[in-house]
Amino acid sequence: MRRAVAVRLSALLAAGALTAATGVALSTTTASAAAGGVTGYATQNGGTTGGAGGQTVRATTGTAIHQALCSRASSSTPITIQVEGTINHGNTAKVSGSSCNTAAGVIELKQISNVTIVGVGNGAVFDQLGIHIRESRNIIIQNVTVRNVKKSGSPTSNGGDAIGMESGVRNVWVDHVTLEASGGESEGYDGLFDMKDNTQYVTLSYSVLRNSGRGGLIGSSESDTSNGYVTFHHNLYENIDSRAPLLRGGIAHMYNNHYKRLNESGINSRAGARAKVDNNYFEDSKDVLGTFYTDAAGYWQVSGNVFDNVTWSSRSGDHNPAGPNPTSNTSVSIPYGFTLDGANCVPNVVAQTAGANKGLKVSDGSCTPQSPDPTDPGPTDPGEPTDPGPTDPPAGTNLSLGAGADGSSKASGTSYGNVVDGNTGTYWSPSGSTGSVSVKWGSATTVSKVNIRLASGSGTIGAYRLLNHDTGAVLASGSGAGTVSFSPASLKKITLEITNASGTPRIAEFETYAS
Repeated sequence: MRRAVAVRLSALLAAGALTAATGVALSTTTASAAAGGVTGYATQNGGTTGGAGGQTVRATTGTAIHQALCSRASSSTPITIQVEGTINHGNTAKVSGSSCNTAAGVIELKQISNVTIVGVGNGAVFDQLGIHIRESRNIIIQNVTVRNVKKSGSPTSNGGDAIGMESGVRNVWVDHVTLEASGGESEGYDGLFDMKDNTQYVTLSYSVLRNSGRGGLIGSSESDTSNGYVTFHHNLYENIDSRAPLLRGGIAHMYNNHYKRLNESGINSRAGARAKVDNNYFEDSKDVLGTFYTDAAGYWQVSGNVFDNVTWSSRSGDHNPAGPNPTSNTSVSIPYGFTLDGANCVPNVVAQTAGANKGLKVSDGSCTPQSPDPTDPGPTDPGEPTDPGPTDPPAGTNLSLGAGADGSSKASGTSYGNVVDGNTGTYWSPSGSTGSVSVKWGSATTVSKVNIRLASGSGTIGAYRLLNHDTGAVLASGSGAGTVSFSPASLKKITLEITNASGTPRIAEFETYAS
């Protein structure tokens, strides 16, 4: 990659020095894992819960992270590892054990599952040390900084990728992280966020990727097209030469991202890939969408984007930008609910929410950043009933009786249909602490009130969203069970999406009412 990134970086480093001189410091935050709730494609394929329900340990070295993985009863025993301090080559050694497969000089998440790594306290910085996910599933990485990982020079780590995934990886949520380099390939760096060799169901949210020749890729070659189902939302890509991302085959959804100073090209859809590009803000950039450096075409569906001082090259040979007036050349169906911020407010929203040490703030879909609800309610007092029953049960006809039901993530021995059978002795529960269940009708039905009844022995719902499944609109959100009202909505399908819980929720009835 060209040296342009390193040259342009000097001004940013100077700005950083000025910040240090004035005494401005990063805010300190004690983060709870999975705050705000998993979103995007990581909610599919059974959902992504990381280490929810398992032991929580603290680590201040890379060796301690590996030790925590290796001390589990098995490679799938859930664990949350809270990290504070600087993780580097000097404190990251290989640790052996039957529940891990680690290596020195890299945080190795290999052949394991059900793990959360979350920065806490004064922050977690992985300095010149990458995070490698291989043959693993159900992983959450949150509130950390990974910087200056090199593939050449010294020291090297993870093939030069800040975060890299490969070989049958499934269900990864990377949230509120900062990934940064100090140049391009000629300076020894590679990608900031790479996925290859059959990696699927990944979400990158509320994160910063900057000062690199390569933002990231999905697929390592034109024949590596088994990757996909990746969501990118509310991220800042800044001072990136190309690959924002590079998509070979598969499907990706990019919404509400701020792309600033993409110097050579941006979203590169090729080799039959399909990108859904909604309500993003592209600024001071070049050729932000198209098929580049290949004659194997990719496709895109565009809607609501802002192009602010974006320049477009002429089409020629293997260089085919989508602009200057990008139009859709495919259609992409998205299976999960999502709420779009208006593109014009994306720079402000992303500036307040994206990156590590931002308090895990999220967007509410109306251009207003907000702090997430607490996600660790603590242990339940065993003296309290686990099923307090509904509050203010609605009058009228329960529209769910006789309706259909489906969802995502179902624990063994439970059924989606149990939430619409009128029997509080049967229930649906997710396979972990998060998942969704829907009530559906053959024709549009007006609903303005929902009552959630829990079964005996249920865990506590820490956070949920009620979605108009037809449009993806959020009808209501909150925590716990009981009755919630909202503006009347005419819909064919309504979804209860549990984004956080203590224990495993057991939903006995998902009742719906017209008023």
